Amino acid sequence: MIDTFDKFLCHTKTAFCNDSVFQTARELAYGILNCDGRSTITGFICGIGQQFGDWTKYYRLFTSSRIKIQLIMNYIFTKGVDLSAPSNYVVVHMDDTILKKTGKKIQGTSWRRDPLGPPFHTNFIWGQRFIELSLAVPQQVGIGPSRSIPIEFKHCPTASKPKKNASNSKKEEYKELLKQMNLNIYGIESIKSLRNQMDQSGMKNKKLVMCVDGSYTNGTIIKGLPVNVSLIGRTRKDLRLNYPVKKQPRTGRRKIYGDDLPTPEEIRKSDNYKWNKIEAWACGKTHDFDIKEVKGILWKKAGRDHLFRLIIIRPLSYRLTKKSKLLYRKPAYLLCNDIQMDLQNLLQFYIWRWEIEVNIGETKSILGVGQAQVRNAEPVQLVPSFLTAIYSLLHLAFVKCQNSDNFDWVPRAKWYHKKKKKRITTGDILNIMKAQIYCKAIGVRFTHFVDIQNSLRSAKNVDSPNIYGRFYNRA
Repeated sequence: MIDTFDKFLCHTKTAFCNDSVFQTARELAYGILNCDGRSTITGFICGIGQQFGDWTKYYRLFTSSRIKIQLIMNYIFTKGVDLSAPSNYVVVHMDDTILKKTGKKIQGTSWRRDPLGPPFHTNFIWGQRFIELSLAVPQQVGIGPSRSIPIEFKHCPTASKPKKNASNSKKEEYKELLKQMNLNIYGIESIKSLRNQMDQSGMKNKKLVMCVDGSYTNGTIIKGLPVNVSLIGRTRKDLRLNYPVKKQPRTGRRKIYGDDLPTPEEIRKSDNYKWNKIEAWACGKTHDFDIKEVKGILWKKAGRDHLFRLIIIRPLSYRLTKKSKLLYRKPAYLLCNDIQMDLQNLLQFYIWRWEIEVNIGETKSILGVGQAQVRNAEPVQLVPSFLTAIYSLLHLAFVKCQNSDNFDWVPRAKWYHKKKKKRITTGDILNIMKAQIYCKAIGVRFTHFVDIQNSLRSAKNVDSPNIYGRFYNRA
């Protein structure tokens, strides 16, 4: 897998201003994967053993426009589509996140609402706001699992408020910046850019499906969607929708919206709308979902030019243990602007959206996105994006190699014996990469290491435990 990762990394060479910069970034990429401590640039340098050499070139890497990160992300997107199962749809998830910071002089930081705060009290944190797009890479046609790979991680700062004694021109400029530096504007720009890239790279016939949460299911996003883009978004249970006008009055003003539709919550509880069973992959297996659907409806915030379908998903039941009482998850209410899409595909595409939450969590906790101590405008944007790109290339390499016959796995720890068919985590993938890096460094064949670990898996002692312990520190 290390050779595949290096091959993908070399294909992004055009994103760097010259060969020397590319070689520096290539070295630092392995330092990112091999870093054991805090994920700072200093930690990455120590990860490749260059702490006694000239470290200034690694810091200069993220200044003076040496890296065009968008070219790297474009390659990741194109390669991810190639590795996906054949389909007429390209499924992409979109969400935003906050990177916590402490320095008040860091560019792009401000006070933001803490999404992890308790529901009964609004907390605030100091940090940066980023928007992420992740591509769903399914390995089979139809229902089944999918692995999401980030294809964009863009800094989305807000406008800085002027002082009280600022001039009127600055205050007017601030009002205009508030409209432009809005999260919905950043989101719609990313969608348009992605659609343009698809059209230019020979994917004009494929439909782009954007799966979003409730914060992006609004009129600004829907009205700004380019052609051949479908939106699947979660919505409120008390959303006000309308039927189309069946008959116009003979006199007076022409109607745009018809009678009010019951709210999604009322439809879920009503017996006038029947439940349909739809299969979809979730939580490691295929489930039967109970679905209610209402087609051809209007939403005033999106305007009269957009017809929607409302999807209501009955909550699934589960037990914490075999003997515990039956519990239920919350119902979900989805809104989609594609009337013709198959209902099973629509449901499966949205369930895959959970993978972007996994991506955001793993890039923060495992690769340490947001931990680098940078404060100038360019590194503040570039360092988290570069780390995310390395995360994506790592997963691309895994997707490429996972079905290969000669792919060598690092055995999981003994307590994983009941979880062989579970999702391969980023920690598992990093263990494989680190084992291959160390085996190349000490001149040992990777297959030899795997055979030894398999033979000694049930033994009380292992040979060279200090060396093998290095491969499992992030599982």
